[in-house]
Amino acid sequence: MPAIQRPDAVLPLEHWPVHGQPRGRVLIVHGLGEHPGRYEALAAQLNRWNWGVRALHLRGHGRASGPRGDAPSATAMLEDLAATIDQVREPGRPFVLLGHSLGGLLAARVVAGALHGEAFGREPDLLVLSSPALDPNLSTSQSLSLALGSRLFPHLAVSNGLQPEWISRDAMIVKLYREDPLVHSKVTATVALMVRDGGMAVIADAPRWRVPTLLLWAGADRCVAPKGSQAFFDAAPRAVVKGQCFPQLAHEIFNEPERADVLVALETALNERFPP
Repeated sequence: MPAIQRPDAVLPLEHWPVHGQPRGRVLIVHGLGEHPGRYEALAAQLNRWNWGVRALHLRGHGRASGPRGDAPSATAMLEDLAATIDQVREPGRPFVLLGHSLGGLLAARVVAGALHGEAFGREPDLLVLSSPALDPNLSTSQSLSLALGSRLFPHLAVSNGLQPEWISRDAMIVKLYREDPLVHSKVTATVALMVRDGGMAVIADAPRWRVPTLLLWAGADRCVAPKGSQAFFDAAPRAVVKGQCFPQLAHEIFNEPERADVLVALETALNERFPP
């Protein structure tokens, strides 16, 4: 298995190739506490549409090195993603960055970083955001605990508070998630603060957005607040950002009973941006 070699971490890459000449490449960035193996079905569908797929194991997740749910700094995961993009992007071929939840926040944040000339800033040919963690929906007490924890115990792993039954209304998906040995429920203040601040930064940058983007989010999401996606969509240029809310769906929109509807939205966006 190929891997991204970072100065302080080894980040494996999953690879789902297609036979012959692919239309382009999709890089999937997974969510908090999970890993790329949970995207096998989505990758298979992208393969059927003739897209080659790679997926990164984020540090502290899956088969990657590092303490579970932690990062050494607020920009470490962003720098990891930028390095991965540089390695897997093929000059002259379409490149799609697809991030879910935490992965959606990271993907959006590297795109926003390009607006400001930040070192980790990168611009794909198409950005796809699936229930991105633009608003972690923290209560006042959680915000106060986060502020205190970031000062006193920035790398202490605690429960992320997410319940398995929140991810999907498909009982089999929840069962597999519960039994998955690579899934964990940890997060540190460093990562939580990165999510909170990063989401606010992305929403603030929405009016200046310039990368073609497909934003898909769950209206019944209990893992992240749907209002974060709505706020970004409302502020972004309509010519650049296309969005669709699925009101009844739970967090993992590609793993819901109505996943076929979500796939139609994704295929339509891919075909519009990159005619087959």
